[in-house]
Amino acid sequence: MADRDYKHVIQDVTNIYIGGKLSYGEMLDMDEIPFKLKIILSRYILTEMSKEATIENHIFFMKKEDMSYMIFKKLKAKFRLYVFDENKGSYVAREYKIEDIVENDYLHENMNTIFVEEMHIYKINLLAVS
Repeated sequence: MADRDYKHVIQDVTNIYIGGKLSYGEMLDMDEIPFKLKIILSRYILTEMSKEATIENHIFFMKKEDMSYMIFKKLKAKFRLYVFDENKGSYVAREYKIEDIVENDYLHENMNTIFVEEMHIYKINLLAVS
């Protein structure tokens, strides 16, 4: 896997897609990340996490009491995960809300085999965080 794989930011009129391998520090340095999201990251997320932490590493260790959990919940962030489906015998892409990830024991038990592709945020939800 190349160093830049899954380190992307893609935007359209209403959505922001951020690659799961990006660290919070890299996000702060990218021009493609909206300013409001950078403020949210630096004010709330980075009070609990280091700049070297990635989305992929962060979401499986989050607790309901964490400020980052409350922020992602307020943003209505969704995460595209590749989870092994035993019925199909292969990995399947599924989108989860942060509440589903934090509360799902199966995802936590198998976090080493789950691949986090990206985080999806609707731009309108950035306005909900002040």
